Amino acid sequence: MKNYAFLDVVNSQSVSFDLIPVFETEDFRSKVIDAVNNGRRRVSALFAVKKDDLYQVIVILANPRLHRFELGSCMVKDSYYSFTCDAPVFEYFERELHEDTGIVPLNHPNLKPVRQLRDSGFFQMSGDAVHEVAVGPIHAGVIEPGHFRFQCMGEKVYFLEIALGYQHRGVEKRLVSQPAKLLLPQLETCAGDTSIAHALNGCSIIESLANIEVSDDARTLRAVALELERLANHIGDLGALAGDVAFLPTASFCGRIRGEYLNMTASLCGNRFGRHYVIPGGTHYGLTLEEKATLLKHLETVWPQLQEALDLLFNSPTVLDRFENTGTVSNETATTIGLVGTAARASGIVCDARWDYPLPGMSDLVPAKAEGTGAGDVMARAKIRYEEIKASHDFLFKVLRGRTTNLEQTGSRVIPPLAKNSICVAAVEAWRGKLLHVAITDNDGMLSKYKIVDPSFHNWNGLAHALRGEEISNFPICNKSFNLSYCGHDL
Repeated sequence: MKNYAFLDVVNSQSVSFDLIPVFETEDFRSKVIDAVNNGRRRVSALFAVKKDDLYQVIVILANPRLHRFELGSCMVKDSYYSFTCDAPVFEYFERELHEDTGIVPLNHPNLKPVRQLRDSGFFQMSGDAVHEVAVGPIHAGVIEPGHFRFQCMGEKVYFLEIALGYQHRGVEKRLVSQPAKLLLPQLETCAGDTSIAHALNGCSIIESLANIEVSDDARTLRAVALELERLANHIGDLGALAGDVAFLPTASFCGRIRGEYLNMTASLCGNRFGRHYVIPGGTHYGLTLEEKATLLKHLETVWPQLQEALDLLFNSPTVLDRFENTGTVSNETATTIGLVGTAARASGIVCDARWDYPLPGMSDLVPAKAEGTGAGDVMARAKIRYEEIKASHDFLFKVLRGRTTNLEQTGSRVIPPLAKNSICVAAVEAWRGKLLHVAITDNDGMLSKYKIVDPSFHNWNGLAHALRGEEISNFPICNKSFNLSYCGHDL
């Protein structure tokens, strides 16, 4: 495997910030493009740190074959030649970089804002038969705000442009120059349905920068909570997909059963979304043998009911007719635009942070790999969720049935000082896909930069591609088959 002279780090490893190599701009550009296009690296983050009157532009590439991340940088004043021209996966990252810093990636093909509400207009097709359909940002019910602009001829969609930013709260900016103890309550609200995954990343960073030990019991409890979070959301998605095609038996069952899994999470910590459960050094609560037996019995009762409901869904000809060959994203397209998580696996990309970049001490605390069909359509995105549901149950049964002693609570709200002038990259496979956090500390050990790349940031373009050539009536099921986060994107 080619060595690009980047800085190699494993998941949640903190190192001196000064170790990040700084290349000449053109050398940096050629190395990064070659690493992505020929070296099979995946783009995890692109951001900049202010250095006097210059910016240090930092790229984080993922190398799943060696289970590590690779960091490199260059110094930029106000512009550089865009990566996107030669590596399209950078298109969205460079738009965000420009929005955040004003740095211009020269020759970028579509330099529109990512989160700021735009005044530059939308792409429009021309012709007498063309018509435009605008949906949102306000939607029915409690759906989060986002705007979808369809270019259609008849009922067929030729182009979909998605505008977000209506939930932009400035979370990343708010996280810097604050004590570490204030980090977790804010991270848990980045995306409420992903509270445990965000907290786990935040704790991994704090533990690395503050040299805090984590017990085996705590790692086990965290793994259990993470899989319960995955289960509740996958079940909710499959129920919603059933509802979108009017298959009410599964929709009704999953609506109820999702609540059962949320209640299991609540049995761990008192909160159905796992808030305040994962803390630096461990978890807020342990699990006694009696509590474990209750949780296990709950799982054993509900799992057969869930299987019955989902088997009904996947064996219904009317459902298959709507799901199969609808909203297809090919493997080539998925690779080019950098999909992650369930959407990527549904298109045949083998990727999962639980195996590719295991957290310290947790390489054995992961379910078996779920195999997808690779078809890239709504059916494939639904089926991979079911396969992950099965794998998560197998894992939970193995862990809970194999435990013969209490799982002890460890952890503390007292956080030692963080390492100075350091950087730490943490990743976890949240239920939508790889969730990345990056923390940089200054010379006083205070957070000077905190970067979050939610899986939805990678995948919104996937939804736009899935609608090309589709009937516009298929938008609800295509949208739900991705079920991306608005607030997780709008940080």
